[in-house]
Amino acid sequence: MTRTLFKDLFDNHFDAVRNYIYYRSGDSELATDIAQETFMKIWEKRIDSSNSKNINGLLFKIAGDLFISSYRRQKVITNFKLNLTPAIEKQSPEDTFQFNELKSKYELALVKLPEKQRTVFLMSRIDNMKYHEIANATGISIKAVEKRMKYALAFFKTELNY
Repeated sequence: MTRTLFKDLFDNHFDAVRNYIYYRSGDSELATDIAQETFMKIWEKRIDSSNSKNINGLLFKIAGDLFISSYRRQKVITNFKLNLTPAIEKQSPEDTFQFNELKSKYELALVKLPEKQRTVFLMSRIDNMKYHEIANATGISIKAVEKRMKYALAFFKTELNY
C-alpha cells in the first residue's frame, strides 16, 4: 500500500471508525486511540485497500476487536484494584510501605509483560480459569498455555526480584 492510498483511506474512514467506537464506549479519547491503532494495524500489515467494501468491514472488525481487548484489559485492572485492598488496621507502617512498593512493582511488571503471556496469566490468576478453559477461550493448545504461563511466572520472578 502506498502512502497516498493509505492517506486517502485514513482521510475517508477515520471519522467513521472513531464514531463507531465512540458510540460503543462513550469515551472520545479511547475512540480516537483505537481508531488510530486500527489504521496503524492496516499500515503495518500493508493490507490492500483497493476493494472498498471489504476494507470497510475490515476496519470496523479490527476496531471492534481492539475495543473489546481494551474493555477486557480495563475490566481486569479494575477487578484487580478492587480485590487488592490491604487490611491497614492490622499492618504496621513498614508493612504498608512494603506492600505498596511490591504492588507498584507488580503493576509495572504486569504492564511490561507481553500481551499473550499477560492474558494467560490474568485469566488463570484473576478469573481462576484452568489451563484447558484458557486454551478453549483463546484458541490455543494447553501446552501453549502452559508455556506462556511458565514464561509469565519467570518474568515476574525476575521483575519482582524473588
